[in-house]
Order: sequence, then structure tokens, then C-alpha cells
Amino acid sequence: MSKVLSAVAWPYANGPRHIGHVAGFGVPSDVFSRYMRMAGHDVLMVSGTDEHGTPILVAADKEGVSARALADKNNAVIVQDLHDLGLSYDLFTRTTTVNHYSVVQELFRVCHANGYMVERTTSGAISPSTGRTLPDRYIEGTCPICGFPDARGDQCDNCGNQLDPTDLVEPRSKINGETPEFVQTQHFFLDLPALADALQAFLDDREATGLWRTNVIRFSQGIVKEMRPRAMTRDIDWGIPIPLDGWRDQPTKRLYVWFDAVIGYLSASIEWARRIGDDQRWREWWNDPEAVSYYFQGKDNVTFHSQIWPAELLAYAGRGALGGTPGVFGELDLPTEVVASEFMTMEGKQFSSSRGVVIYVGDMLARYQADALRYYICAAGPETQDSDFTWAEFVQRTNSELVAGWGNLVNRTASMIAKNFGEVPAAGELHDIDRRILDTVAGAFDTVGDLIGRHRQRAAVGEAMRVVGEVNKYVTDTAPFKLKGDDERERLGTVLHVLAQCVLDLNRVLAPFLPHSSNRVWATFGGEGEFMPMPRIEHVTDLGPVEDAPADPSVADAELRTYPILTGDYSATPRWERVPVVVETPVAKPSPIFVKLDPSVVEEELARYAARPDGSGDTAAGEDG
Repeated sequence: MSKVLSAVAWPYANGPRHIGHVAGFGVPSDVFSRYMRMAGHDVLMVSGTDEHGTPILVAADKEGVSARALADKNNAVIVQDLHDLGLSYDLFTRTTTVNHYSVVQELFRVCHANGYMVERTTSGAISPSTGRTLPDRYIEGTCPICGFPDARGDQCDNCGNQLDPTDLVEPRSKINGETPEFVQTQHFFLDLPALADALQAFLDDREATGLWRTNVIRFSQGIVKEMRPRAMTRDIDWGIPIPLDGWRDQPTKRLYVWFDAVIGYLSASIEWARRIGDDQRWREWWNDPEAVSYYFQGKDNVTFHSQIWPAELLAYAGRGALGGTPGVFGELDLPTEVVASEFMTMEGKQFSSSRGVVIYVGDMLARYQADALRYYICAAGPETQDSDFTWAEFVQRTNSELVAGWGNLVNRTASMIAKNFGEVPAAGELHDIDRRILDTVAGAFDTVGDLIGRHRQRAAVGEAMRVVGEVNKYVTDTAPFKLKGDDERERLGTVLHVLAQCVLDLNRVLAPFLPHSSNRVWATFGGEGEFMPMPRIEHVTDLGPVEDAPADPSVADAELRTYPILTGDYSATPRWERVPVVVETPVAKPSPIFVKLDPSVVEEELARYAARPDGSGDTAAGEDG
């Protein structure tokens, strides 16, 4: 049994999340985590809402509310959406907790003490009309390296090079199009060049494993070659105070959101341990070299997970060129793999709520089954290349694969058992055709499990559905509906027993992808209780500063607020193996597992979103907004 950390990207709380977001971070991480629990591993799945930074302030201004009020509202919406989607977090929290503040400040203090936080005078961008700082990502212009006209102030998405806003040709504000004013300001920079050799060694080691997706490892190694110090503080009044004398009391100097957000994986793990009453339990996933960690996000966040976050961990441990000593959290494990998905578009267009090109998770789940969305993402999502969501394909896959394929197999098997026996019948002598299909289904545990473990979920769900097709063919070939005489009753019982075994086996194989329907299939065949444990929402009170970390005066007496979390007890997760069916288990006439969609859904949804005036939320295809 391994300790497995599923570190899931933190959705940005400037608006509701759309299905492109959960296609990148949500569903892939949950499928993997559920499978790893079934395979017997000790999984810790953590995340939360990312709530600092200028985009929150911009969105709050539009709504005429405070940044905290906006974060509270969107946090509640996101928690509910992820709960309804069935994402099995051990803890989904937020970055505005005192627990998180104290963990972030501890990492900053130690990185600074080890010499990797360097104070510099730099040029900061100010909006002339508001006087407010413009973050790098809110400035666009022409890339001076490749000439791409829409490069961001921190990075060019076309050539991948890191940039500063002052590097851009004809820079402009994304908020209102005005030319930013650049002023001199003091900030702390993470000394990436002093960590470059250690980062290169880390990436070379990960490349040697052959696990990382090719595009992720190549991009990561490319940016290491051009590293330069990167600002980790900002001129902004919404964020975590800088825990140093002369800085913490400056109301417009805060830690940069991307310094604090990636630390959320650690702070959420610590919060989880504190909430279960075992304060040091988190160390089993963070201080043990044998533990493994997988970071799930969209491709626009690779830089922060393969460069910035490992650099922070190396600096905290004193493992760069300047040396140093680890802080109270000890030497923290580096990511085992950065699992980055590509982007999902909608009907050929990039998701954009401001232009009405958007399908919010909450809206989707209000009209369609959660497992229908989960299945589409697994079968046709942006795993290793960009993919396009179309309503026509969503309807087609739901009807032909879920309803006519898997759902039909479940329902006709249960119907025949209920009609002819009322319970799972005993098996008589097995024929070759029976043994072959049982072996085929049993083999799916190895093939599908191996694919999920290597983050090849499209292939995994495809293989599972191929086996579903084989079992449906078995029904056609054995024709149990034609076995009606007394002299054929034993054969009928054998075929239906084999079918019950196949269906319940396949229900286990499909459970990581389709947890909601797996519970319904389980109940259909007489199972009691919850087959796949589901998350729950709890309202909790902030725990305050972490006892191990020195409490900075800026947070020591902070208000302890109440907020919702996602959590769950997944100890009863079923094992990834065949479990023999129990003869005489009652089976009643079933109801359909999946809802068949009328073809008119396509035109209705296209019309709905074409006419939607919506200026809220974000325009990014990745998870961070």
C-alpha cells in the first residue's frame, strides 16, 4: 500500500466554474483517486478555492461588493457544484483561512531566511484611471521574442517564454484597454537561478521515470533553461501579509497569489489532519520519500507546478545553490508527476462567460445526470490534446453508450432475473462461452486499472465499454430470453448467474468513472448501503494558526470564520477485484439507470447559450481563471 497525494488544482473564486475547468482538474483527479483507493492505496485528495489576487477585486468591483463577500459567495457555489459532481475530496477548503495564512507565512519566512527571497526595486504596472496595481496576467501586448500579439505580462502562451510586463511591445490593460503606467516599487523575488540546478535535476529524474506526459516534461525542461528571479509579492491590499518587520504592516504589500495558492496543497493537508484530530498525520504524505504525489490541472498552470512550486519546496528545504536549513515542516516531497490536461472548447470556441460561450457546472448538473457529464469528460475530454465539447456528441454518447450500451445491459439482466427467479440464481454447468465471457470481464480489472494508473482515462473507459459490448454480445449469443421450458431452466439460471457476475464486475470497473450510477446498479442487484462513498458538505470554523509554525502578528489574532468544506469517509470503498455474486440475493424489477436524451436537446442548448447575456466569471480555459 502506498501513500498517494492527489493534489487537485485550486479553482479560482472570481465566478462559477464551467465544464472546461472540471474537465482539466476535477473529473480526472477523482477517477484516479477513486481507483487508487479501490486498489488499496491510502489516498489523500485535497484542494480548495483560490481567493486572492486582483481578478477577485475586479469581479467584486463589478458586483459592488467586497472581495471577501464575493469569495464567500463563489466558494459556496463551487463547493456545491463539486459535491454534486461527486468529487471525493478528503478536504476541499479555501485560501482565506488562518490555517492557510500561517502555513504560507512559514514557507515565506524560511525561504527568505535561506536566502532565496531577494528584495529588489522593480517596475510595477498601475492603472492610470484607478491607481490600482495591474497583475502581470492582466497586461497583454506583443511578445518581443516571437511576435505573438496577445502575450501576457508573465508569459507568452505561443512560445512559452517567461516575460515581464515591461518586455511587452505596446502593453495594454485587459480590463479596459488603457496603457499601463509603470512605477518603481520594492518587492521580493524568488531566486530561481539559485535553484536552477536543483530544479533541472528534479525534472531530469522525473523524465527518467517515463511517467510524465511528453508535452508537460518538454515544456517544463524548456522553461528551466531561461529562468530568472520571479516576483513573489505584489502591490495589492487583498492577500496574505508579508511576515517580516517593516513589511507586514504595509496595507498595500501582499504575497503574490501564485506564491500562496500552490502552498494550498500543503496547508489543506495540514488542515485535514487537524480536523481529524491527528495533527501530524499529514506528514505521511509529505515527509516520506516513498509517498507519491500527483498534481492535476490544465496546461496553462504547468509552469507553477513544475517550476514555481518545486522551487518553493527546494528553497524551503535549503536544497539550492545557497544551501539552507528546512523549517518546522521538514523536507517536503517534490511532485511525483504533474498531470496536465489540455483545453476543452465549446462548439469550436474557447470558453468565455463574457461572450456567452460557457456551460457552468451547476447549470449542466441541473439538467443532466452528473455521470453523463463525467462519462463525456472521460471518454472525449482534453487528456493529451485539446478537445471540443459539442451538444450533438454529448447526446450521442449518452444515448448510444450509456443508455443503449451499459444501461441496457444492466436493465435487461436485472429484468430477466427479476421476472424468472426474483433473486440471483445458482449456476449449473458452465459452457465454454460462459467461461470466456467471465475471463474477459475479469481481465478488465488489470487492463482498465493499469490505464487509469497511468492517467490514460480515455483508453481506460474505452476498454471498459468494449467489454460491456462483449457482454451484450454474450446476451445475444446465449439468448436467455428464449430459454423458457423446464428442461432449459437450469441453463437459464446459469446464463443469468453469469450475467449478474459480469454486470457487478463491470460496475466495479466503471465505478471510478460513474460513481453515482454505480450506487444505483449496486442497489438494483440487491446491494445494501452505499457502494461508492460520496462526498459531503460540512460547515466548519477556522482552526486558526498552525501550532508548529510561529504565529505572525498579522494573523495571530485574526477572526476565525465559518465556511463550507467538502470531505468524506472513503474507508468503505470497494476493492478493485472480482467478488463472487451471492446466490439468492433478491433482484426486483429495475428502473432505468440513465436518462435517454431527446435529440431536440442539441438545438435547445445551442439556442440557450447563443442568447445568453453573461458578463460574470472568467475567460480562461484552465482552472485558475
